[in-house]
Amino acid sequence: MRPAAYGHPALTDLLDTLDPSAATPAVGGDKHAVLHSTFGFDGFRPGQEPVVDCLIEGGDALVIMPTGAGKSLCFQVPALIRGGFTIVVSPLVALMQNQVAALRLAGVAADTINSSRSRADNVETWRAVAAGRVTLLYMSPERLMTERMLDALKRMPLTMIVVDEAHCISQWGHSFRPEYEALVGLSDVFQDVTLAAFTATADTVTRDDITRRLFGREARVFVAGFDRPNIRLAVTPKASVRQQLLSFVEERKGQCGIVYCLSRKKTEETAAQLCEAGHTALAYHAGLDPDTRRRLLEKFLSEPDIVMAATIAFGMGIDKPDVRYVAHIDLPGSVEAYYQELGRAGRDGDPSDAAMFYGLDDIRMRRHFIEDSDASEERKRVDHRRLDALVAYCEASECRRRALLAYFGEASKSCGNCDICLDPPTMSDGTVWARSAVDVVLATGERFGVAHIVDVLVGKATEKVTQFHHENLDVYGTGVELKPAAWRSVIRQLVAAHVLEVDVGGYGGLRTTARGRSMGEGGETISLRLDTVKPNRRVRERRASRDEVAVAQGDLTLLQALKDLRLELARERGVPPYVVFHDATLVELAATRPESREAFGQVHGVGASKLKRFADAFLQVIAEHQT
Repeated sequence: MRPAAYGHPALTDLLDTLDPSAATPAVGGDKHAVLHSTFGFDGFRPGQEPVVDCLIEGGDALVIMPTGAGKSLCFQVPALIRGGFTIVVSPLVALMQNQVAALRLAGVAADTINSSRSRADNVETWRAVAAGRVTLLYMSPERLMTERMLDALKRMPLTMIVVDEAHCISQWGHSFRPEYEALVGLSDVFQDVTLAAFTATADTVTRDDITRRLFGREARVFVAGFDRPNIRLAVTPKASVRQQLLSFVEERKGQCGIVYCLSRKKTEETAAQLCEAGHTALAYHAGLDPDTRRRLLEKFLSEPDIVMAATIAFGMGIDKPDVRYVAHIDLPGSVEAYYQELGRAGRDGDPSDAAMFYGLDDIRMRRHFIEDSDASEERKRVDHRRLDALVAYCEASECRRRALLAYFGEASKSCGNCDICLDPPTMSDGTVWARSAVDVVLATGERFGVAHIVDVLVGKATEKVTQFHHENLDVYGTGVELKPAAWRSVIRQLVAAHVLEVDVGGYGGLRTTARGRSMGEGGETISLRLDTVKPNRRVRERRASRDEVAVAQGDLTLLQALKDLRLELARERGVPPYVVFHDATLVELAATRPESREAFGQVHGVGASKLKRFADAFLQVIAEHQT
């Protein structure tokens, strides 16, 4: 299969004329030696080493690895050992640039060819590639999959192609990108080149589709697990969502967070409300011009206390380790989308929170989006099933993490770190309530929304109730034993249990299902809970942060000074602070207070290149804080 030419003119002349006679020299060496000397790590994390071994041996691999588990090292270490050069396909310019900057600081010959750079810069990069001076080259799929680029690469010592965010290639994935579809031809064009694909989010259907479409040949599949145990999971029924969010963020004041919203307008309104409440908040969405988005992203990555109110446009490539919380004030479209978005919290391993505020109207809106899309009927059925799974997660009555991991085929025990484990709900036989709700939905003609159904149940004579003479129905007032808020909870659970459903084509009215009719006739029973909207208590037992550990072991004043120096060095280089050093490295420096370059080089995350570049500056700050 020959991929289509996208027609990027920048490298046309060079691609046809350069004859790369020099090959990138192999770095070689033992994988553990490379890991330590280049990246400053003493050992691999769980799940990394089998992938590294597979790629060193030249095997193809699909790797599903949770966010923050270190997937980049899985291909960077083999690339250094095998020599030649490796292409990394990435969907975002910002992600490419940050990874290239981090690799260069670690002493790795990395570069990128992308649309944000000038033609002269891209040409110079290609000259370096052709001369054998680049080990890892980051490119977008549309840059890679041109006829001229592919023909030129066939003459190069290309050893491996890595496809990052590989779920984008699958039409069953939650964020399919058409430009990724061209990558389907890679296995035909480069039959002797190792192919590797990485993603944090792919259910079984998506995994199978990626394997079939990208590899077209035997490939090993590595699933490193999906659990992010440091992230506390919670779902709260919507009451006054604005006040609920403000309370949630206020309890985390001074911390970095992301608030996901469904619309551009809501991001701007949310950011304004947070700013009014004294927080440093920004709004990010696809309607902003590229320069504004870039500026907002840089501010978010470089400052410690930004709250970003964003649509899903603020997505892949947000690799900031110290995001302490992700909150959703609107329901995502699927478990996969939610898992990827919450995974932007706590990449440094410190305690973090994922909170969702959720109501029945969210389900109605999501159903409407699915039905109103141009997707095939088969795709719509899949999307409805995926939404069902997310609603089931929201309505879980047992460990929420266990429900989340079960979706991805991973068994687990109760986690002790979700709202349900920490404050288990009381379940009751809700059959009588369910039958009352079904009776009212049927008696009113299966055409009214939840607010009207609740009014009839509690006997509230609103203008709409009297307009339709529903106060004369036998079912009027049959639910007075429950308050309206409790009835809304019951109805939401009945929708999740497929006793009732939202009629998307009928303007959001409730109607009964086959299960609902059976229940109304006395054929089924159901257990329900009566939700009460509780204040968002941050935690019952406060969790110590790495900074607090450093206070105990070292000096918080020193730690802040190290962070200030890191920020200064990062700004000089135009990179996010974590590219210089992660927080874990600074905490260890504050705790151990190394006095020599040799001792500095033994700190986690300090490789040979960073030792040479940064040791003297950091050692000077440490010396100034010796007591």
